[in-house]
Amino acid sequence: MALAGGGPNDAIIDVGGGASGLVDALVDRKYRDLTVLDISGAALSIVRKRLGPVGDGVALIEADITRWQPQRRFDIWHDRAAFHFLTRPEDQAAYIRNLLAGLRSGGHIVLATFAPDGPEKCSGLDTVRHDAESLAKLLGPRFDLLHSRKHDHETPWGAVQRF
Repeated sequence: MALAGGGPNDAIIDVGGGASGLVDALVDRKYRDLTVLDISGAALSIVRKRLGPVGDGVALIEADITRWQPQRRFDIWHDRAAFHFLTRPEDQAAYIRNLLAGLRSGGHIVLATFAPDGPEKCSGLDTVRHDAESLAKLLGPRFDLLHSRKHDHETPWGAVQRF
């Protein structure tokens, strides 16, 4: 979040956050305005249980990002695990509409997807792979690319997924 200029008072949403530990790390660093959105209520239950009372202020939203409608604006929109599962152009367009509705003017997006040489499937689902240029084209001229990097993620079973 530091690269995006985020601080403890910023409103941050983790789209497709599931049961990841990002929200735990942010709570530990005293971030106060946190939201995790995921399609899986089971994953969000894991987060709620894991955080316990220290996570009472964390908003957990069970929703499909393509159908969800933001009720507020966020300073930072983080997505490491949702966008690359949106294989239909209409779902990508719905995501971007919600991103535009939910991100404050001057806000930052931290968006990771599978790389062009990344997996074509993940968890049995088809994926769409991108590089910085293809994402910038999809997001349009309202956004400026500030940073991009490649990352090799090692899964729990030892496979490498390129982001």
